[in-house]
Amino acid sequence: MATKKPENLSFEKALEELSTIVSEMEQGDLSLEQSLKQFERGIALAGASSEKLQQAEQKVSILMGNSEKSALTNFNNDME
Repeated sequence: MATKKPENLSFEKALEELSTIVSEMEQGDLSLEQSLKQFERGIALAGASSEKLQQAEQKVSILMGNSEKSALTNFNNDME
């Protein structure tokens, strides 16, 4: 299976893969070469995830109109 580029993964998939990499590295069973390769992949995943998060924050800011009147509030799902 071909590995997708980090920028082509969804935010959730990138975080899931990053979590897997961290778990594998914490176990200590990887060779130095494998660890470096996984570390490099993890850095790429973290960077792509950070960029996607910043883009989402910008969209929310634009949608909210950057207005003080449009302050974010906690979502309450209780319909009473």
